[in-house]
Amino acid sequence: MTLRENMESSGTWLFRWRSFLPLLLVAPILFAFKDYQYPYQSHRLDQIWEIGCISISIFGLGIRFFTVGSAPKGTSGRNTKRVKGDSLNTTGMYSLVRHPLYLGNFVIGLGTSLFFRLWWLNALFVLVFWLYYERIIFAEEEFLRKTFREKFLKWAHETPTFLPRIKNWKPPELAFSFRIALRKEYNTFMATIASFTFLEILGDLFIYDRLVLDILWLVFLLFSGLMYATLRMIDKKTKLLRIDGR
Repeated sequence: MTLRENMESSGTWLFRWRSFLPLLLVAPILFAFKDYQYPYQSHRLDQIWEIGCISISIFGLGIRFFTVGSAPKGTSGRNTKRVKGDSLNTTGMYSLVRHPLYLGNFVIGLGTSLFFRLWWLNALFVLVFWLYYERIIFAEEEFLRKTFREKFLKWAHETPTFLPRIKNWKPPELAFSFRIALRKEYNTFMATIASFTFLEILGDLFIYDRLVLDILWLVFLLFSGLMYATLRMIDKKTKLLRIDGR
């Protein structure tokens, strides 16, 4: 098997399991709690830092939200079985960067890793993310290259892989749909809030050696849970979040 074939094969395999990337960081995160403490022993400063971290992650959610809300059907999917695409999307967020959803994932994960204020954990997250997604991106682009040929090559030549080029902006072909974005991203939103709440509870458990429920995070979690349950019910029981052809 050639190196190209090996990269594509392993990338396709990783593509199927990409949702489980955070599991690779469970052990380092638990180890990081060993030295977890409030900055300058101040709970208020800790809350300010945490709000900053979740703001970064929400910005990453915003990247995903805007991307899927204006993407045509058959692109920007959440499937995990195989790499596929009905059309080549080159406008909207895809005019700035070739993989905006993965960029959004990176920003979400970066905000989470900053929670601990440990440089080595941030560096480890960047390394694991890059090694994991590099092959996924290779496999996806091999599929696009074989499927769309010159059109893909032209787009790839003009558009960065991961770091956005703002001057490239082209308005999306489809108008942004808030309903579509909600339907596709409410799971990601809930997972992000739940992750931060879980980290906060574990952090306080290590500091106080007992279970402490921070009212700020409980409010976040309850609000997010209510919104998630409502959107899930609407998504499963009605067609309010659906648009024909998208």
